[in-house]
Amino acid sequence: MNPRLRLSHADVLDLRFPTSRGLHGSDAMNPDPDYSAAYVMVRTDDASAPVGHGLAFTIGRGNDVVCAAIQALLPRVLGQELGSIAGDMGAFWRHVMGDSQLRWLGPDKGVMHLAAAAVINAVWDLWSKLEGKPLWKMLVDFSPAEFVRCLDFRYLTDAITPEEARGLLERQGSLKKSREATVRAEGLRAYTTSAGWLGYTDDEIRRRCREALSDGWNHFKIKVGRDLADDVRRAALVRSEIGPENRLMFDANQVWDVPTAIAWMRELARFDPWWIEEPTSPDDILGHAAIADAISPIRVATGEHCANAVMFKQFLEAGALHVCQMDACRVAGVNECLAILLLAAKYRVPVCPHAGGVGLCEHVQHLSAVDAMAVSGPREDRVVEFVDHLHEHFVDPVRMRRGFYLLPERPGYSTEIREETRVRYRFPGGAVWKE
Repeated sequence: MNPRLRLSHADVLDLRFPTSRGLHGSDAMNPDPDYSAAYVMVRTDDASAPVGHGLAFTIGRGNDVVCAAIQALLPRVLGQELGSIAGDMGAFWRHVMGDSQLRWLGPDKGVMHLAAAAVINAVWDLWSKLEGKPLWKMLVDFSPAEFVRCLDFRYLTDAITPEEARGLLERQGSLKKSREATVRAEGLRAYTTSAGWLGYTDDEIRRRCREALSDGWNHFKIKVGRDLADDVRRAALVRSEIGPENRLMFDANQVWDVPTAIAWMRELARFDPWWIEEPTSPDDILGHAAIADAISPIRVATGEHCANAVMFKQFLEAGALHVCQMDACRVAGVNECLAILLLAAKYRVPVCPHAGGVGLCEHVQHLSAVDAMAVSGPREDRVVEFVDHLHEHFVDPVRMRRGFYLLPERPGYSTEIREETRVRYRFPGGAVWKE
């Protein structure tokens, strides 16, 4: 990589996909999502160099607001030299996040945090392309000191210090090569959400369950929370299709208060769920802890709407989650995701990233590979979410085999959307939206 390369300009696009037409992604809180991407392409002053691609995931209206936030952040990024960024990625992250006026719009949450994820991930995509490695490989090859230097430990040192983090990574270091060989051969175990959207008919659910079983899947998640009697019926349908030997998970998408979550899950417990996801407000750490205590041994999973590493720290310290479901585009990019991986490893909680949205599967395969090889090591209870929607729009889409993610091989973060898609699905003027 030429260290003198400078980030010179960027393009920001509002891309939206009309997934609401088929009720893909429908759940109790979000009945009609249009999967969308506030999309940024970061370019350098060398026209022949690769382009960095990043996005923030939304579900339709408001995607333009995130695009505006990306535009507001770009002055913090443009003009920076790649060599300086790569030399101290943690300092670059703090600089992007450190605008004293923009921080008032968060801090460290909401629209500005989504925008920061898009921008920061675009820079990581560019850096790993220039290194000629998939992002996961570049990160796995980092020394513990290089890994830790990417992180901001402010507000986290009461849970994990930089010295502890380096020690944790050093203890894993001698096993990285053998683990990489294993994951290359086997892949990363996944679970499917595509069989259980609330808007699907019973026939559609049956068809999708049977197809998934024939393709080798053994972890299934369905949406719940709209109507208890209907949830009991649908859970019985899915359990009858997948059998008692396969794992079934439920996802309430935040619709319950704490007493309702406890009462509802006691009714659904007869179907032997492995976890209940987002049973209440994503900000209610003590509420999650109360639910976890009341419904044990059913696990509580959450994180797709958890705003930042500080909240994950508190969830972990409080014993309020058993499955950490960070979202690669909800928190502020790769840097904050790495901090969350370390926190979860410290508390021995598996990270099963959220990936229900456009491009999220492409993101999290890299992060889960880093976790499996360099941070927490092999775990039987680690599964990565998969939804079978919109992958055809990516230059380097996920590859699946018998319910496992296969490792990406192309340089970058797998976040680049095809040019024809960027033209056709641009909102509001793209051909799809004109139709």
